[in-house]
Amino acid sequence: MTDSKANIVEAAGSAPDLAILGDQVTIHPGQDRPNNVVVERRLLEHMPRFRESPLEFLRDVSLYVSGSGWRAYDNYIGQPIFYKGFSENMISNVMSTPLLRSKIEELTSKRLVIEEKSGLLGPEPDVPRNKAKRKKELENNLEDVVRNVLDNMICKMDSKAFIRSAYYLATALLTRAYHQGIHVSSEEILRLRAVAEEAARKKQAIVFLPCHRSHVDYVSLQVICYRLGIALPTVVAGDNLGFIGVKQFLQSAGAMWIRRSFGGDALYSAVVQSYIETLLRGGFHIEAFIEGGRSRTGKLLPPKFGILSYILDAVLSGRVEDTIICPVSTQYDKVVETESYISELLGRPKTKENLMDFLNSSSVLSLKLGRVDVRFHEPWSLRHWINEQQTRFTQQPSNNDTTESRRVRLLRTLGYRVLSDINAVSVVMPTAIIGTVLLTLRGRGVGKTELIRRCKWLSDHVRAKGGRVAHLSGASIPDVVDRALEVMGPGLVGKVEGLAEETYYAVDRFQLSFYRNMTIHLFVSEALLCAGMYTKVKQGGGPVNQKISYEDLYDQVTFLSQLFQYEFIFPTEGFNVNLQRTLESLEADCVIALSHGTDGAIVSAELSQQERDSGRENYDFYTFMIWPFVEGIWLAAVSLIMLTPPIGSTKNEWIELKKAQDMAQLFGKTLYHQGDLSYYEAVNKEVLGRSYERFVDEGIILIARSKEPGVPPKIQLAPEWTPQRDDAGNIKPEGRLWNFAEMIAKSRREGKNRRDGATVSTRVLGLANRIGAELYTVAASAVPAKDIAPRKRIRKGKEMRTRANL
Repeated sequence: MTDSKANIVEAAGSAPDLAILGDQVTIHPGQDRPNNVVVERRLLEHMPRFRESPLEFLRDVSLYVSGSGWRAYDNYIGQPIFYKGFSENMISNVMSTPLLRSKIEELTSKRLVIEEKSGLLGPEPDVPRNKAKRKKELENNLEDVVRNVLDNMICKMDSKAFIRSAYYLATALLTRAYHQGIHVSSEEILRLRAVAEEAARKKQAIVFLPCHRSHVDYVSLQVICYRLGIALPTVVAGDNLGFIGVKQFLQSAGAMWIRRSFGGDALYSAVVQSYIETLLRGGFHIEAFIEGGRSRTGKLLPPKFGILSYILDAVLSGRVEDTIICPVSTQYDKVVETESYISELLGRPKTKENLMDFLNSSSVLSLKLGRVDVRFHEPWSLRHWINEQQTRFTQQPSNNDTTESRRVRLLRTLGYRVLSDINAVSVVMPTAIIGTVLLTLRGRGVGKTELIRRCKWLSDHVRAKGGRVAHLSGASIPDVVDRALEVMGPGLVGKVEGLAEETYYAVDRFQLSFYRNMTIHLFVSEALLCAGMYTKVKQGGGPVNQKISYEDLYDQVTFLSQLFQYEFIFPTEGFNVNLQRTLESLEADCVIALSHGTDGAIVSAELSQQERDSGRENYDFYTFMIWPFVEGIWLAAVSLIMLTPPIGSTKNEWIELKKAQDMAQLFGKTLYHQGDLSYYEAVNKEVLGRSYERFVDEGIILIARSKEPGVPPKIQLAPEWTPQRDDAGNIKPEGRLWNFAEMIAKSRREGKNRRDGATVSTRVLGLANRIGAELYTVAASAVPAKDIAPRKRIRKGKEMRTRANL
């Protein structure tokens, strides 16, 4: 966010809509581009409106109607699409795949066996003839089912006139909401076109794997590919978006519809896999969201492996020779759905989506939401990557090295590789900078001068960490801040009038956290280390009392890193390398001071004198980044105390998982309003859900799943983690679970009663006891053992360290 403007001349000539990200620079013809300088292009600008400029509007419409230039979409790069008969050809190709034919034959054979045993094929002499006839009937019936499934599933790229009209409509709506347009990197789109040309020659597909923060994601990549003259990808979309008025439109524009859950339907799964493989073999591009659903928190979610597993299996099996993987980052100045996200995260039921709700959300079509930035990681060959990984597996075999275990390792590694690539090219928007600054400062508000200073400081640190900061061409830092504040609006950032200096404050901290979380991946290592140091810093008493030994720091940071394994994407070099690098980086920034022994090894760490003199502003920045997540997982841990069986309970009782998580949210809201929880955003359904998943992996929670469809999973505490009660029935503040929660609390920001630990523990335990009693009262009777299958998943590798087993 520096005041910079570039004077760029490309081979094609001067381009006035190009801007520069990074420091001020002028690039002349023939001059090499400096490192970390990204040339940016506003690919889509605000389209003219009839009332504002009728002549320009009519001219623009006439160009689209006539299909002038790139609008004709005739000479795109890729395999033929948008011609009459495309859908029927695709259905025929899918139905003829050996994989699908084999599944139909398998299901037919199984049914024939059942009918033969049941005597449904007639008396013995007639069985062979009836069996052959019945087999044909069953195959025809299954083929009809498959054809109907495909008709509702596949994208129907049959009309070029339609896609030209759809592109115009989508662009008009998109640029009306995001009035500063869609911005891309010129280098990246030139590279993407070159890759697309090579893929078209080899008849290979490009698999675009974007992050997912908004429904706008579906539209933005499609209009970019259209504008660049690249064959549109088939977009994998959940059928929750298939509401009337939108399903057919999106299906004709490239969407394929799949169920959110296949429910063990072997035929449906085979249809999806066959369709995916038909697209890949034919060189038709695919777009699938690596996170599955939209991120409600602003940061990347763990990968979902459904569609990714089909793509991996296609290449791994040899049924598809190769495909190109292209991770994509899409960032927004403002995401229109954040208000509904917060509502969902606080536990309110998700409403069924429909067209008018989306279009009317916060009057989306009349808002000025700023800009959209789309970045493309360098595409790479999936076949080449698989070969590299298999070589590594051979060199470093695991104890349970089977074909299936290798496949699972490949799939997980692939998912997290894509997430890492997305983070690597993500652009930090001005709104994310401001949101991060406002939520990492002490006090009620911040003056305009200090806000600008901290925005510049954060922008510099983002670039120092290898990140990118979006910039408005030709605008000074104050102008960028002003524009971002305008986009965020008074609903997010308030301004106090009548003071000696303009002063701003966070209005909706929960919603603002969505934008802060867009930057946290860059600083998570520093944040965890500073949270580890906080176990000593929080004690006060001067520098000597706040010094932490390297051993204690190592243990606490290891513990926190393992806790947040499902929350953050960590560097791939390994924990020890990452810890050493982070210590050195914070020491170089004068945030901490390290003491070394005679052998050069680190002995202890403390805040540097320079950091103390500056009021701990940099150290506070890192801890404020991570504290809401520490609060969230602490809440999840103490909420497990609610699962302590009532005194005298003799039944092997199981609690419905969703009910337990709902009550955990109620527990957290109560603690927040009573002052024992510092961050309301810690009462977060997604963080609680992933924390419970983590606790299942650690063996803290046992989970039981019914064999009956529609019966929700149930949980209970593992016996060794279950707290004890005293004679009066009160839960004792001791034991393995309590020690585990205390270990988390060591790095937690303390609330109003931070010097009164005994009172806090008594109050928290008492509240957990009362809510737990209600939970057991409304819980259903224990499910018979024959109906449930208890499952205890223990994470392999180094066990999580707790105070109980250090």
